[in-house]
Amino acid sequence: MKFKVLGIEHIGVAVNEIKEPSNFFGNLLGIENSLTEEVEDQKVLTDIYDTGLGKVELLKATAEDSPISKFLSKRGEGVHHIAFLVDDVQLALDELSNSNIELIDSKPRLGAEGMLIAFLHPRSTSGVLVELCQKP
Repeated sequence: MKFKVLGIEHIGVAVNEIKEPSNFFGNLLGIENSLTEEVEDQKVLTDIYDTGLGKVELLKATAEDSPISKFLSKRGEGVHHIAFLVDDVQLALDELSNSNIELIDSKPRLGAEGMLIAFLHPRSTSGVLVELCQKP
């Protein structure tokens, strides 16, 4: 069986503060803020803007040891990851691992919007952090 990519789910953008970028995406571009949610185990606040054909997910760290804090200290604000919607995250992880793609997560975990998520290491994806998402 082969997993299927169903589309780009969202682009994750690391930010220091939510207010200024949310003004740009929400007020100036007119994209609907569909959800603001804290994902405690990832130590991140997500502010999600839905275009109807894909989302922008603003990511603000809620702790100093958050992966977003580490990213911001190394690279500053900007694109953090690209997320693909797939039909079966675990199947995708198994198939990609068998194809020598380095995984950050070997098993899916719970992410924003109740989705199952897993990350692939940028060393295996042309320097881009890739997230795989499966709708609940």
